[in-house]
Amino acid sequence: MSFFDELKRRNVVRVGLAYGIAGWVLLQVADLVLENIEAPSWVIQALMLFVLLGFIASLVIAWAYEITPEGIKKESEIDRSQSIAGHTGKKLDRIIIGFLVLAVAVLLLERSMSVPVIEPEEKGSEPFSQEATVQTTGQGDEKRALTPFLPSIAILPFADMSPEQDQGYFSDGISEELLNLLVRVDGLKVASRTSSFTYKGSNQSLAEIASELKVDHVLEGSVRKADNRIRITAQLIDARTDRHLWSESFDRDLIDIFAIQDEIANAIVTALSTELGILQEARNISVATATDNLDAYELYLKARGLFIARQQLEQSIALYERAVELDPEFARAWEGLAAVYAVVESWQITGRDWGKLAIQAAERALELNPGLSTPWAVMGEVIKDNGDYISGMDNKNRAIQLDTSNATNYLWRGIDYSTLGFQTEAMADFRRCLEIDPAYVNCKRHLALSSMIVNDNERAFSLIQQIAGVGLTHPFHMHYMQRFVSVGNRLAASLLLFTVAGSDPTFPFTTVLDAMEFPERDHTRGLEKLLNWREKSGSTPAFFPILMAACNAYHLVEPDAYQNRWVWLKENAGFRVSEYFAPMMTTIGALAYWREKGFPPGCRPVGEEDFECD
Repeated sequence: MSFFDELKRRNVVRVGLAYGIAGWVLLQVADLVLENIEAPSWVIQALMLFVLLGFIASLVIAWAYEITPEGIKKESEIDRSQSIAGHTGKKLDRIIIGFLVLAVAVLLLERSMSVPVIEPEEKGSEPFSQEATVQTTGQGDEKRALTPFLPSIAILPFADMSPEQDQGYFSDGISEELLNLLVRVDGLKVASRTSSFTYKGSNQSLAEIASELKVDHVLEGSVRKADNRIRITAQLIDARTDRHLWSESFDRDLIDIFAIQDEIANAIVTALSTELGILQEARNISVATATDNLDAYELYLKARGLFIARQQLEQSIALYERAVELDPEFARAWEGLAAVYAVVESWQITGRDWGKLAIQAAERALELNPGLSTPWAVMGEVIKDNGDYISGMDNKNRAIQLDTSNATNYLWRGIDYSTLGFQTEAMADFRRCLEIDPAYVNCKRHLALSSMIVNDNERAFSLIQQIAGVGLTHPFHMHYMQRFVSVGNRLAASLLLFTVAGSDPTFPFTTVLDAMEFPERDHTRGLEKLLNWREKSGSTPAFFPILMAACNAYHLVEPDAYQNRWVWLKENAGFRVSEYFAPMMTTIGALAYWREKGFPPGCRPVGEEDFECD
């Protein structure tokens, strides 16, 4: 009999296998328990040594001894004809199976406690990076839970604990500044501002928020500001276990807020690196002083909060203008002012030459800080609106090169690509925007429209459902209505038209829906109703060109660089082959761009001056 056969006969192999599985289960359970009670690392190391020595001892005992009806005897003293090793082996097989079941249960428990791999929301979108890593605690032990995003963190809006509860803008500003600082740390993934701030005042658990933001750590805190004193409390939490990993309070005189932010950010990085071992190495963060004028900084924070929420934009402008008046060298205030100047007209606020003001503010911001990216995107927007897509896109490309983590830059460029007919490039930008900022509603709604244009209704409708919770009142959403009607969902189209057009009982709702549902009919009378309503109400909504096209009144379709994407929907093929399409696209600057950069799918040049599209 060979040596291996003798090992099998004496059940040494079975004993070793049973002991190995049992020892593995013991170590896994011990690791979970010791981690939660924060036991020192030498405890688990000692236990591993004990299990290893026991394994060797079990093999020696299994070789030298055998279980008999009379008890345990030396193998050499047993008559082989009376050996019950085979019966013992069957018992060991059942024991092994039991330990295997227990091992599977432990694996499932570990998996449920680790951060899950979250798939992208949109069908067909590019997957998020899911590189698995081994997470270490910094004391030599390893936690073998595979996690898709390590290390990663979300900075939630700090709570306003001031006596009058009137410093929300200030606490939000502190949170955002810390976020912007931590973004600079190599090897650390930081959830975007838009995504993190979605959870302001949320009742969701930190584990739920972390799962939705695809992070494994959360930083939360509070700000208490009274007179010239400030107390900032910050705490770092492991979202998987809800354990507080680090916390600290900072009581300071409100003299140099940027020095305080510097101190807090470096404390967080130190906690992530040296104390927790999450980052491989700490890197000192240096905060440049944006302004020496604290009043200007507070005005900036208030203005930025209003701008980001797209609320009271005229008040936001006034605050920004006051901030740069107090400190003309405040580059970030000039940058913010340029951004609000660039978008204010699309929110139906007129009365000043916003484009000219936006360019002036953007140029001033770049004079003070050439490394800023948003001013380039702002100049690209204004130049594009003036009919120069070539220079406008060049400026937006430069903005993205300067800051690849700015989701808005991708959004603005994607809108331009889509308006020009390049839906593949547009959707790539919208997806990139959502990779950076999964909660960016604007990126979702524009991706929905481009998906409709390429006839991917499933993805488009899924995205529309996702943004329905934040309201569908922007005129842009009229773009969706034609598709709702064409797929037979007139009810959804009616509700959308009502939310966008308002509750004006004189508005000809039925006329609009009929024109979209039955394009082959004569809609002369319906067109008269729409024009009479416009004359009596004195209003020309931003979505009016869509209604004119639906009534086949192509001669009344006025170009609008921002709202023109509806022309690429299949429902508007009649307009694209009409004599009015080419002049409109020429007016907004699309033809000049195509001549230099190439025509989009479905379009081609005709001679030296003309073109046609399907």
